[in-house]
Amino acid sequence: MIETTFDSFLGGQVQVHQPRDGYRAGTDPVLMAAACPAVAGDTVLELGCGVGVASLCLLARVPQAQVTGLELQPDYADLARSNAKGLPFEVIVGDVAAPPAELAALSFDHVICNPPYFAPKAGTASTNASRETALREDVSLATWIDVATRRLRPKGTLTMILRADRLDGYFQAIDARMGSHIVLPLTSRAQKPAQRVIFCSRKGGRAGLQMCPPMVLHEGAQHFEDGDDFTKIASDVLRGGAAISLK
Repeated sequence: MIETTFDSFLGGQVQVHQPRDGYRAGTDPVLMAAACPAVAGDTVLELGCGVGVASLCLLARVPQAQVTGLELQPDYADLARSNAKGLPFEVIVGDVAAPPAELAALSFDHVICNPPYFAPKAGTASTNASRETALREDVSLATWIDVATRRLRPKGTLTMILRADRLDGYFQAIDARMGSHIVLPLTSRAQKPAQRVIFCSRKGGRAGLQMCPPMVLHEGAQHFEDGDDFTKIASDVLRGGAAISLK
């Protein structure tokens, strides 16, 4: 049985058990969920949902949405189900590379995903197998995007968060089925290069590429004291559960 901790997100609006050792959710899934343009009554698929942090953050903001998660690791899927606590969040165990039939039969208004952070040979491998599975790309980015695109209804949106240096891979992987791309750079502090980016693309979209001004997450040039130093816009999202408007 996995040893877990009990952690809070959105200022306590979302509380989850997640592994003490292994992949642990940070700010990325929270930011990604905030950027998903779901409204009441919409259906949302999260590919690689882990213990459900992104999906649960989305439901905290849009409680009338219906969310489905696909998770490769059964232990994480079990935690996601437990964390859902009766919310409209169904979790399916399966591989993005070979989606199970029950998922292949469904379509959604939105897909969100935070795919593995590292390319196959980048960085240092984790000694924890579950963490390595979550963070190291085994299924190509192109496959994640293709599966997401197939599951989207016409005019549906795909929202992803990635390292900024994978921007080129995103545009190499996405095809003419998706358009109206919006890119939001995320930077730790003003005047610093973006380290992550949020993408939102629309199935069948025809608008041109839109590059948003960077979202700055922390105040000041560097961190000087204990406690967080989030900017107001970051605090509103990460603590208050506000949406990120990609316009």
